Amino acid sequence: MLDKNLIEDFGSMVFSEKLMEERLPNPVYRKWKQTVAYEGTLDRQTADAIAHAMKRWACENGATHFTHWFQPMTGSTAQKHDAFIEPSETGEPLLRFSGKSLIKGEPDASSFPSGGLRATFEARGYTYWDFKSPAFIRDGVLCIPSVFVSYNGESLDKKSPLLKSIDALNKASTRVVNILGDKDVKYCYPVVGLEQEYFLIDKEYYDSRLDLILCNRTLFGAIPSKAQELDDHYFGSIPSRVHEFMKDVNNELWKLGIYAKAEHNEVAPGQFELAPIFSNANIAVDQNQIIMDVLKECAKKHNLACLLHEKPFDHINGSGKHNNFSIMTDDGQNLFSPGDKPAENIRFLVYICAFIKAIDTYPELLRMSASNAGNDHRLGANEAPPAIISIYLGNYIENILYSIYKDKKITDKDEKKDFNPINGLSYIPHDNADRNRTSPLAFTGNKFEFRMLGSSQSAAIPNVVLNSIMAESLNEIADQLEGFKYLQDIRDKAMLICKNIIKEHKRIIFSGDGYSSEWIKEAARRGLANIPSFIESVSSLIEPKAIKLFTSLNIFSEKELYAREEILSEQYIKTILIEAKTLKRIANNQIIPLMINDLQNIAKTQSLLKIKNKYISEKINKISTFIDDISEQITILDETISSLESYKDNFEKGKKYYYEICPILEKIRSTIDEYETIADINIYNIPTYSDMLFKKL
Repeated sequence: MLDKNLIEDFGSMVFSEKLMEERLPNPVYRKWKQTVAYEGTLDRQTADAIAHAMKRWACENGATHFTHWFQPMTGSTAQKHDAFIEPSETGEPLLRFSGKSLIKGEPDASSFPSGGLRATFEARGYTYWDFKSPAFIRDGVLCIPSVFVSYNGESLDKKSPLLKSIDALNKASTRVVNILGDKDVKYCYPVVGLEQEYFLIDKEYYDSRLDLILCNRTLFGAIPSKAQELDDHYFGSIPSRVHEFMKDVNNELWKLGIYAKAEHNEVAPGQFELAPIFSNANIAVDQNQIIMDVLKECAKKHNLACLLHEKPFDHINGSGKHNNFSIMTDDGQNLFSPGDKPAENIRFLVYICAFIKAIDTYPELLRMSASNAGNDHRLGANEAPPAIISIYLGNYIENILYSIYKDKKITDKDEKKDFNPINGLSYIPHDNADRNRTSPLAFTGNKFEFRMLGSSQSAAIPNVVLNSIMAESLNEIADQLEGFKYLQDIRDKAMLICKNIIKEHKRIIFSGDGYSSEWIKEAARRGLANIPSFIESVSSLIEPKAIKLFTSLNIFSEKELYAREEILSEQYIKTILIEAKTLKRIANNQIIPLMINDLQNIAKTQSLLKIKNKYISEKINKISTFIDDISEQITILDETISSLESYKDNFEKGKKYYYEICPILEKIRSTIDEYETIADINIYNIPTYSDMLFKKL
């Protein structure tokens, strides 16, 4: 039984719905509830009452300041703190927090990426309270989740398009559910569970690696003698130091109302995972931002460094953020739940087919949404789905769909069996689908697991894309069904729609090994897109079909889409350029001097011993060649970067960086890694992979 104090402490730093019901006058609380349920809008009087109650609660819990907590296009969060205390006319301090201050803020935010939506001198931007996501207290500051827009109303953040996409999905999904016979459903909403992977290393090692400090990943490092070959780290006993760190993380998240449901060792040494309980998409994305922040802050307290980069270490698994996606009704029905008889569940079949159509229509957008420069090092590797988008349904559901397509009799007996692997255990139901860990989008019983997301990125945009493409797909289905009066006619038409969708989009369904080379060939034969780099997927934002999708649903304007394409391209270039400058500095200031010291030490030893042998001569030649190779590649790197400065189009420039700059960095890395394997350990003083992954945890 849980300790009473522990239960009471859960969410103690969150201005939750329960607190609102307790502290607000009932008419005010009911007005807020109606607004959340799309049945009204907040007026100034209601906002003032909520602000007053929120301020009193915050001050009772030690808060002295408030902030509009928002998510700019940097991918992280931002805030500007304002004090509750203001001087009165007599000079006495007063605690003030009005509805106006709650609803709207005006940060001087000219330096955030805008993609040309405003000039640098146009500093004015506005934050507006997202009343559907609860306020919370961190470090004595009341944080109010907010959207961030320009003076003219253009979106400058990741939250406002997410909220618009949720609204679009609600309208489309509610239409379909109502048409299919459930008239009592008033609204629908996406539900998301975000599993977060991360690495931990000792802070001393982190501080000794300039690449980790500036780039969040190692730009060089030889593969250790042992990596993850034995799979002995996965689900193993959590190291005591990490366990203490996890306890602190859980305590912080507990107070912030975040259920950290699961935690465990991941596959790679030094890698771990945290999985919270599912919640509506808006709150899930907010909570994931908080989780990433808490992980990094708690790591510092334990003299650790938390690495959220998608591939902080080469040669071993990188980190992802699995986005488990489903759609719920206001009365608690999961629209991706097959039920006891999926073949007879017309609504389930419609939603599965709508999802298949959506994914096959917009694979490039999904590739873009789930990646960044860091994820290019992970996608397609041993632990991550490839850059080719496909859907795994499992044999049972797949057979039902193909039976519809081929006009065969549908049966619920195919593949669905109950099993009892150990005598003496009670009845164990067999899931309708196994988990295909190689699939970018796998159906896992009552949801789709979008496995491509990078661990460091915001989950907002992937969910904007999922919500938007699903809304469009459902709207098209609703348009075809609305002309029918009788339920049986609607069901017959729905089955025909499903049949046509499967016929047109079956190429996206794949149940095999997504990591295999054979799949790459098969995907090409099917005509599926295989976009090798993040930068090449960015242009999908401004393709005609994407512009039509987002503008028709009122999620992005065409101007906002072009701005985002510009922002993402520029961020990619800057990321690669920072890595290039960092590796160049490390090579010149650390690696080459170490090589010279190594040569001097060998020469000194050779002179003292007055001997010459083949091993020593070969080592001298190798190190000398390494120095020449690195020096030559740095010269080529400088010349290539300089030659690309004339490019004005950041998208085209970004592609050049991927195909011309990145290979040079790999060549420099390869040489450094090769040197590390023969370097004198008394001279080579840079923390190695063996040090960082296997020591001090």
